[in-house]
Amino acid sequence: MIQLTQAHIIGAIIAYILGVFIVPIVIYFSDKAGLVDVPNERKIHKGKISRLGGIGIWLAVMLTFLFLVLLSCYPKGEGLSGIIVGGSLMFLLGLVDDIYCLSAKFKLFLQITIATTVILLGVRIDEIYNPFGENISLSVWSYPISLLWIVGISNAINFIDGIDGLAGSVVTISSVAIAIISMVVAPSSPISALVAIILLGAMLAFLTFNYNPAKIFMGDSGALFAGFMLATLSITGIMRTGSAFMYLPFLILLIPILDVAYSSIRRISSGKSPFVADSQHIHHKLLHHGFSQDLAVLILSSVSMACAIIAIIITGFLNRYFIFAIALAFVLFFLNAVSKTIKKKT
Repeated sequence: MIQLTQAHIIGAIIAYILGVFIVPIVIYFSDKAGLVDVPNERKIHKGKISRLGGIGIWLAVMLTFLFLVLLSCYPKGEGLSGIIVGGSLMFLLGLVDDIYCLSAKFKLFLQITIATTVILLGVRIDEIYNPFGENISLSVWSYPISLLWIVGISNAINFIDGIDGLAGSVVTISSVAIAIISMVVAPSSPISALVAIILLGAMLAFLTFNYNPAKIFMGDSGALFAGFMLATLSITGIMRTGSAFMYLPFLILLIPILDVAYSSIRRISSGKSPFVADSQHIHHKLLHHGFSQDLAVLILSSVSMACAIIAIIITGFLNRYFIFAIALAFVLFFLNAVSKTIKKKT
């Protein structure tokens, strides 16, 4: 039997190895089955690229979790069943959308249904920290606020998935921050940290094939799954602390939150549905101003990394876990350079 603390390291390694093997298989299958993303006036990529990266991400996360269960390291805890089941349902919703292109309203209805199920299973925000007195119990407002957070973050990650490597980099950085903070706040949540670290390993493997020029996109299946996981893990790992630390996820996820807020307000003010896709996201703005895809990803990822580091610093935790977060940044950029070199030679 392995200890939960050891499972964090093992989980990250297994998820990464699985992802590195699974993603190329998904690319091959997508090409044979014609399940590829075709360029159009709104999209900036050239050529037909697999849009089923979510399969590799989800499989790497779930198979790693199953492996740890078989090693008798079952991470029991309130809300875990909701996160695993809800994440899988959100993945399936995105997968069906990637293949059949569901309507925006129908997708939103199903997202609300999935989020509601998860909230009923215990993954919800019950109170808000009040610096001027006792914490504020949300009571009946717990459901709408939790629903807004889960559905909002799930779609926010999907919104920023517009250029190669951006969404994957933001998810990877956010996973590290959530994992670290979940371990150090009181009460700590090693369970949330474990699942976040597994997501980190799977996403890091996916990024190897997703950096510009991408060989695969995560698609709605990957983006909705990753966004859902970040939203729910931030609730169980950080927002339940009952302290000021509960607001740190807003800082960690600042880039996707700003983008989804900006996009929704802009579309609604112009009389359009907030879920109708366009090319006016923050990353598109950078491209329109002459920045390359690589530079746009570097800028937004750097901002995300800075927010994550600030969030970790706020917790006052500056030992080996903080060093691990810094090291991860260098790993990301190193893999980016390596992947580009390999692609140029192939």
